Amino acid sequence: MSRVVSRRSTSIASSTRRQFLAGAIALALVTASCPRRVLARGGGSRTRLILLGTGGGPRVLVPGRAKPATLLVINGAAYVVDCGSGVTQQLVKAGVALTTLRYVFITHHHSDHNLDYGNVMYNAWAAGLRTRIDAYGPPPLKAMTDAYWQLNRFDIETRIADEGRPDLRTLVAAHEFDQAGTVMQNDDVKVSAARVFHPPIAQSYAYRFDAKDRSVVVSGDTGYSQELIVLATGADVLVHEVMHLGGVESLLKRVPNAATLRVNLLRHHTSTEDVGRVAAAAGVKTLVLTHFVPADDSTLTDAMWLEGVRKHFAGQVILGQDLLEI
Repeated sequence: MSRVVSRRSTSIASSTRRQFLAGAIALALVTASCPRRVLARGGGSRTRLILLGTGGGPRVLVPGRAKPATLLVINGAAYVVDCGSGVTQQLVKAGVALTTLRYVFITHHHSDHNLDYGNVMYNAWAAGLRTRIDAYGPPPLKAMTDAYWQLNRFDIETRIADEGRPDLRTLVAAHEFDQAGTVMQNDDVKVSAARVFHPPIAQSYAYRFDAKDRSVVVSGDTGYSQELIVLATGADVLVHEVMHLGGVESLLKRVPNAATLRVNLLRHHTSTEDVGRVAAAAGVKTLVLTHFVPADDSTLTDAMWLEGVRKHFAGQVILGQDLLEI
């Protein structure tokens, strides 16, 4: 009798272990597919900040780092800053309904920042969007928008007739600006822009979002910029691009255009030390690193990215990851 009980106990224990393992695996899979969350100082607000894509540059596609895109969800509306390749998929992975897309902001017209500009709006429309989208950015934003409609005219008009959709072209309003100042304002947020240093592109901007509960600045691509410091002064969160000089030297050994690329990278991106200087001068509460250059160097540890920043900035620093909510 005792042997029967023992076998049954063993069976129950084995079953319990199998159930536990199955549950743990299921939980891991669910967790892996959901945005990770880190509290910034002064966090717990209703304005959500999610890093959709944190990889820098168009050179390579890096597993785990999509191309540049940042999301703010303010009072239920989605504000997307930059539209790197794959931004739609990143929104879906973040659990954000495409039909909540209301505003799109482009910092500058490099392909890793605007390649999916038209596509993210089209995909929201295909998902059932029937409300207006306002897009903001420097010239030639209007010409790009018109060109996208021409490229997809056949498909759009076919779907309007066959599927009863509203005309996407009438839902999107493209707004160009060519100087610093207030870009847009509604009941929930004021968005301001500062021109930053990103030669040879003269029209390159950072954005500041002043919502009722927090202020967030997104640098775009820039070298060390006094204008960005002024824009970011006192902000709760500064999302800033970052370049590791040692990693860049390793990168240059692997590319045929090293001499030209070195000049361009060093003058229009911001080193880890200079990012720390900017954050300290602006007096921000939390610094978030994104747009990592190089994005594909696995030898660069977290400590190596932080080392230069920490020489100048003593506040909270968050190493950005795709789908990280702050």
